[in-house]
Amino acid sequence: MSWHAGNADVDGAEDGGWLLGHFKAGRAPELASADVEVKWARLAPGSRDDEWTTPEPQTSLCVLVSGSQRIRFRTGEVVLRTSGDYVVWYPGESHTWESSPTQETTTITVRWPSSVRE
Repeated sequence: MSWHAGNADVDGAEDGGWLLGHFKAGRAPELASADVEVKWARLAPGSRDDEWTTPEPQTSLCVLVSGSQRIRFRTGEVVLRTSGDYVVWYPGESHTWESSPTQETTTITVRWPSSVRE
């Protein structure tokens, strides 16, 4: 098949919002990729993760669709306030985050590569 259509809420439900990536191979091979991972996240008002992530071996891009999100890094932070605001972080970075306290926040995150090559 040379194309696929779906719904981000449905297709990402079993993988924490992740729509595309190497981990999809068993359930949805049409969404498996070793090159890139894509996540659609709908966050309830006041959602947060205060635990630092394990430093990731990939590069990540997070784009705000709606709402707002604060992303903290060990050396600073960024607040995504306007649709289209984004942040990129590079291999080895840890982060925490919190969404808008008053409205649903939606983001798209792209991370690459999907399966880290050694």
